Amino acid sequence: MNKGRNMNVPMLDLVVQYKPLENNIKEIVDDVFLSKKFINGPEVTKLEKILAEYCHCKYAVGVSSGTDALLISLMALDIGYGDEVITTPFTFFATAGSIFRVGAKPVFVDIDPKTYNINPELIEEKINENTKAIIPVHIFGQCAEMDIINDIAQKYNLNVIEDAAQAIGSEYWGRRAGSLGDVGCFSFYPSKNLGACGDGGIVTTNDETLMDRLKAFRQHGSTSSYIHKFVGGNFRLDTIQAAVLLEKFPYLEEWHKGRQKNADYYNEHLKDVVITPYVESYNRMIYNQYTIRTPKRDELQDKLNESNIGNAIYYPVPLHLQECFAYLGYKAGALPESEKAANEVLSIPIYPELTNEQKDYVIQSIKKCIK
Repeated sequence: MNKGRNMNVPMLDLVVQYKPLENNIKEIVDDVFLSKKFINGPEVTKLEKILAEYCHCKYAVGVSSGTDALLISLMALDIGYGDEVITTPFTFFATAGSIFRVGAKPVFVDIDPKTYNINPELIEEKINENTKAIIPVHIFGQCAEMDIINDIAQKYNLNVIEDAAQAIGSEYWGRRAGSLGDVGCFSFYPSKNLGACGDGGIVTTNDETLMDRLKAFRQHGSTSSYIHKFVGGNFRLDTIQAAVLLEKFPYLEEWHKGRQKNADYYNEHLKDVVITPYVESYNRMIYNQYTIRTPKRDELQDKLNESNIGNAIYYPVPLHLQECFAYLGYKAGALPESEKAANEVLSIPIYPELTNEQKDYVIQSIKKCIK
């Protein structure tokens, strides 16, 4: 164990990830510039094929961000004004924001306090004649209880949109995130396990008709040049981003394993200090975040900040209590598990390049704070 020497442990260190890839990435970016195929270049199609296979799906459609993946999926499924979509309040804003942007109403369901995923036992009571879809979020890299969710969706003829922004490569009973609903929505934000050099995303599906609609909607609803069957948007994935992702993709499984190894190390040394992540035995967790829990969260965060240890609170205010959703009528106490988690969770560095010395310093700092 580190015996107290001050260190600097960032929440994420993209520099150490980039260094061994630097020359290749510069070369492939230069190749895109030389080709001049900045929009819908061959790298996009190649990435779509590779990621569809990786996610155990027939099709994948590259888009401009994880947020736009959600938005275009809702649009392609004809979800809009007067419709309701059930989701979790314990997630990044884009999940509910996308529902609002198509004119639908987000309906929030509380979470399982162990996994932080939507509690499927609470979904059915929220369904009415306006409900059109469920958006489970595979939070922090662990899949939600998709069999129960899909059974409910089938019973009421609802679409299921997986928000898998944090979960590329996660598995539920051996099945990959993105293959468990009608569509799967992924983000390539730079901090993700597979991150681009800017924004990017992809939508997966096994439905060919839906795939065709997604491809049209990402290009202003155009089915051929200047012919518009739908009103879509500009949701294309840049060729440069696809090229960078293709270069990084072969390392993805290695990076997953690095995060899992680091999580095992934390689990062993922190299990009697804080609440460590709970992972169902049938799930493969890829640890987009490693999130601990303690009633002393704020005190612990102050200690980590003083010790130059990166950390983050995901998410300090659940969505049902955000000012912009006040019109929905939720009050404090409405979704108690989400609210309690928001006051107690803290994510610490988990990136695969962490050294044992860095992990020991993080562990030691946490133990000093929570005795």
